[in-house]
Amino acid sequence: MLRELYIENLATIEKATIKPGEKLNVLTGETGAGKSILIGSINAILGHRVSKDIIRAGEKKAVISAVFDEIPEKARQALENNGYDIEDGLLILQREISSDGKSVARIGTKPATISVLREIGSELIDIHGQNDNRILMNNDNQRELLDSYGNLGEVLSTYRENFRNFSKLSKQIRKLQLSEAEKADKIEMLKYQIEELELLNLKPDEDENLSLQLDTLHNSAKIQENLYKASVLLDGDGEEYAGSISEIDKAKASLEEISELLPDVEELSNRLDSVIIELDDICSDLKGRISDIDDNAGRLIQMEDRMSDIIKIKRKYGMDVNSLIEHLEQCKEELSNIDEMDSVIEDLINRRREIGEGVKEKAMQITQMRKSAGEKLSKDISEQLRFLNMADVVLEFDIKQDKVTVNGMDNVEIMISVNRGEELKPLNKVASGGELSRIMLAVKSVLADKDSIPTMIFDEIDTGISGRAAQKVGIKLSQAAQNRQVLCVTHLAQIAAKGDSHFLIEKEVDKDRTFTQVRQLDFDQRKAEIARIIGGDVTEISLKNAEELLNS
Repeated sequence: MLRELYIENLATIEKATIKPGEKLNVLTGETGAGKSILIGSINAILGHRVSKDIIRAGEKKAVISAVFDEIPEKARQALENNGYDIEDGLLILQREISSDGKSVARIGTKPATISVLREIGSELIDIHGQNDNRILMNNDNQRELLDSYGNLGEVLSTYRENFRNFSKLSKQIRKLQLSEAEKADKIEMLKYQIEELELLNLKPDEDENLSLQLDTLHNSAKIQENLYKASVLLDGDGEEYAGSISEIDKAKASLEEISELLPDVEELSNRLDSVIIELDDICSDLKGRISDIDDNAGRLIQMEDRMSDIIKIKRKYGMDVNSLIEHLEQCKEELSNIDEMDSVIEDLINRRREIGEGVKEKAMQITQMRKSAGEKLSKDISEQLRFLNMADVVLEFDIKQDKVTVNGMDNVEIMISVNRGEELKPLNKVASGGELSRIMLAVKSVLADKDSIPTMIFDEIDTGISGRAAQKVGIKLSQAAQNRQVLCVTHLAQIAAKGDSHFLIEKEVDKDRTFTQVRQLDFDQRKAEIARIIGGDVTEISLKNAEELLNS
C-alpha cells in the first residue's frame, strides 16, 4: 500500500509529504485549494500523461515520488518480468517532469519507461476520478464489468483467438474466390506477363552490369589509344622507335660487357633481366586488351538494344531488374495456385466451418456465463445500493444475442429503476449524478474482492449526494477500508468524519506567491475542519455537530 507521497514544485505545491494510514484517509479543503494536484501527482506516479505546464512557476522541474510496501503478487511478478527488485520490502516509484517537456521515471534506483511504470502502477493503486462515473454509461464498459465479475478472462481469450482465426480464413477465402470472368482475365494477364518476362530472360543485376560495359565500349577509342601508346612506349612501333624494353636490353648488354671488370654489376644486370621479363608480360597483356576492344566494337549496337529493352520493361512495370525476376516467379506461383484454386478454397472453407462451429459454441458458453454472472452481480450491486439509501432500486443486466463479434454475440446493458413502480430503463437514460456516484461505489465495493490492488482512491465520489445518502457512502467507504487502504477526496462532512486519518489541503499567499500546504489533522483540528464543511463559518453549533459526527 501507499506509505508516503512526496511532491516538489508541482503547480502551487512547493514541497509536501503525505503519509497515508492503512485504512480510510480523507482529504478535504476549500474549492481550488489543490486537491486535484494531489490526484494528478498520483496519476503521474502511475505512468499517466502529464504536461510540463504543471511545473511550479519559475522552477526547472517537478518531482513526485511514492513509497509502497506490502506489494501484491501481481505487482511483484510485473516487477520481476521487467527486471526490477524490491529492496527491504519497499518499492519506490519516482517521476521527474522537466520544463523542456522531458520526463524521467525510476523504479527504485533504476530508470524505467512510462509504459512499465503504468504496468506496475495499475497493480498498486485503483483511482476512481470524479469523471469516471461516465464509464458506466457505455455499454461496452458494462459488458467488461460483467466479464470481470464473472471471471471470463480465460474463456474470452480462447474465444477471441478462435474468432480471429475464423476472420482471417474468411478474408483468405474472399480473396481467392474469383468469378469465372475475373478468373479468366487473371489467367490471361499472368500468362502474358510470364511470357513477356521469360522472353527477356533477365539476369540478376543485369542492368547495372550492362551499364558498366556500355560505359567501357563508349570510351573504347580513348581506351584503345592509351593502351596502344603504352604498348609502343614499352615495345616500340616497329619502325623508328625501339621502345623501353629494347633500351633496357641494351643497358643490360652494356653491364654484361664490364661484368668481368666490375663483378658487382652482375647483380644489377640480373635485376634488369627481371624488369625486362615483367615489362614483356605487361606489354603482352596490353596488346591482348587492344585485341579484345577490337572484337567488342561490334557488340556495342547489340548491347545498346538490350539495354533499351530492359529500360522499357523496367518503366512498364515500375520495378528494377531484380524485382522483375522476383515478380516473374510470383506470377508463376499465382498461376499455379489459380489452377489449384478450387481445391485450396474447399480446404479453407472446411477449416473455417470447423473453427466457426467452435466459435459459435464458445460464444454460447460465454452468453450463459454472462447470464449467470449477471444474475449474481445484479443482486450484489442492488444490495449495496439499498444500503446506500437507494431502497427501491431494481437493477438488472439485460443480455441480448446479436451478431457474433470479437467480444461474443451479446449486447449487454444495465437496466435500472430507482423508484418503486417505475419500469426498468437503460442506466444511461435515467441515472442522475448522485445515483451514478453511488452505483459506481457499489460496483467498486462488489468487485473489491475480485482483485488484489491494495490501495483505492476516490476523487469526489460524493458528487450529487447529501444527507442520509452521504452518511451511508461514508459508512461504505469505511467498510471498504477494513480490507485495503482507501484515500477519499470529499466535500461532505458525513464522509470526512468517517476517516481514520484526515488530511487538510489549504492554500495561502506569502509575498505574492501562492502555496498549497498539506497537513494531517488531530481530533480538534478535524472538528474545526468538519465544522467549516458543515456551515462555512466555524460556530459553536457547527463545532458541536462536527464533534457528534466524529464520535458517532
